[in-house]
Amino acid sequence: MVDGASIPRPFWLGRLEAAWSKAPIAWLSGVRRSGKSWLAAQLPEATILNCDLPSVQRLAEDPESLYGSVSTRVLVLDEVHRLADPSMVLKIGADTRTGLRILATGSSTLAALRTFRDSLTGRKRDVALQPVLFGELPAFGGASIERRLLHGGLPQMLLADRPDPSFYSEWLDSYYARDVAELFRVKRRREFLLLARTLIRQSGSMATVTSLAKECGVSRPTVTAWMESMRVTHLIHEITPFHGNARRELLKQPKVYAFDTGFVAHENGWDTLRPDECGRLWENVVLEHLLSRGLPRPVRFWRKDRNEVDFVLPGTRGAADALECKWSPDRFDPEGIRAFRTLHPIGRNYLVCPRVTRPHVRRFGDLEVHVVDPTGIALETPYHPEP
Repeated sequence: MVDGASIPRPFWLGRLEAAWSKAPIAWLSGVRRSGKSWLAAQLPEATILNCDLPSVQRLAEDPESLYGSVSTRVLVLDEVHRLADPSMVLKIGADTRTGLRILATGSSTLAALRTFRDSLTGRKRDVALQPVLFGELPAFGGASIERRLLHGGLPQMLLADRPDPSFYSEWLDSYYARDVAELFRVKRRREFLLLARTLIRQSGSMATVTSLAKECGVSRPTVTAWMESMRVTHLIHEITPFHGNARRELLKQPKVYAFDTGFVAHENGWDTLRPDECGRLWENVVLEHLLSRGLPRPVRFWRKDRNEVDFVLPGTRGAADALECKWSPDRFDPEGIRAFRTLHPIGRNYLVCPRVTRPHVRRFGDLEVHVVDPTGIALETPYHPEP
């Protein structure tokens, strides 16, 4: 088996460098075993401190001595939330060590941590590590997209010979114990994990709080609070509807996607994948690609009557790119995008498929659709309406 720690991940190293070009602290968050520590180990000229260790926790009680002992270009504080006052430690480093690049890692967003007493405004930039991206598969032993869907994108499972049901179950147990019970003081383990497994199993569906509360035997406010803790710890992604201020589009329910396709397959009992199941999981992979880019505006979806667009990327001056995700381009029906364009005419249209040997354009009457894989979506060149 290929050792995942040795696989270079230049895209994510570039994201960290881009974050440091704007602020001295890069906050790298992501689910457990997504490769945060492996990524940190690839940084050149880095001192890495594991904040799980009591010796590091004692050292951090005197931040001036801690920073005085660092002579490298980069300081990594892995699992920084284990420190007694992590925000103070980070703030002192950012304010007193000009030129030092600090990488702080953790499973959740910084704002969710009770131990953070300072938001570090202006001193940090966030980078949310996703499971292995579509464009990274060649580096991971040339893993096929089918393997990526079934095994998931956590490096350990992607590189394994076959999916291991015990891995997924043990991961959820660890997630609850380390990221939920410990950080959010959630007591009802059985009900919480039931909700988590339900949302994972139904990945890509609309989230109805009332039905989820009934299914899990808890109140609606409890479901809402638990889903928020899952969101900030990256277990789920909530995608809200795009409405462009049109009254007839005001749909409020979000769609919820699980963080990883392997867990979706596991919770649904899929040991092999049919084409329709591949199509459902493919949406997840495309979403992870979009989220990895740190876009300036949230990814949305659109639905009106019977028409739907999988993902919408809002732009400026009313522009919005529309994305449809299909396992096979032959299954594409342009009517969803066509209906969207009657209300929001400005923007690019994409059909995103896994096996596109060369990007090309298909035309459906006056509708122009770019056929690409995820790497062909023009995220770095926003659409600008012609004057």
